[in-house]
Amino acid sequence: MSGGEVAGILVAVFWAILVSFLAVALARLAQTLRATTKLVADVTDQAVPLLADASAAVRSAQTQIDRVDAIASDVQEVTSNASALSTTVASTFGGPLVKVAAFGYGVRRALGGRREDVPVREPRRTVIVGRTVSRREKRSARGKRD
Repeated sequence: MSGGEVAGILVAVFWAILVSFLAVALARLAQTLRATTKLVADVTDQAVPLLADASAAVRSAQTQIDRVDAIASDVQEVTSNASALSTTVASTFGGPLVKVAAFGYGVRRALGGRREDVPVREPRRTVIVGRTVSRREKRSARGKRD
């Protein structure tokens, strides 16, 4: 065998090994692509119903939000009506009731404080250098000195 023949055999063996490695790599790549395709198909099969459920949930939530909004506006209207009613009742009955109560209190006070058998007592006063001082003023003057 000559050197050229040995070199040809080495190149042929090298190419055979290289082609074998490439064939194994391509086989594994094909297997990975098949698995990936199956995974994507499974995810798609599961994602479509989930998206449909999510869409239905969003629609339902929107419907409930619309209902809550309607309820809130009704509550606001009822609150304003109740406030107006309370203001009307207070202005209609409040003034006259206060006047009647004050009149009744005045009558009771006038009738209760005046008995015929008890003489009316004059409040005690003290004269200080030409000035009359009531008891209340005396007490406050004592408190200021202490």
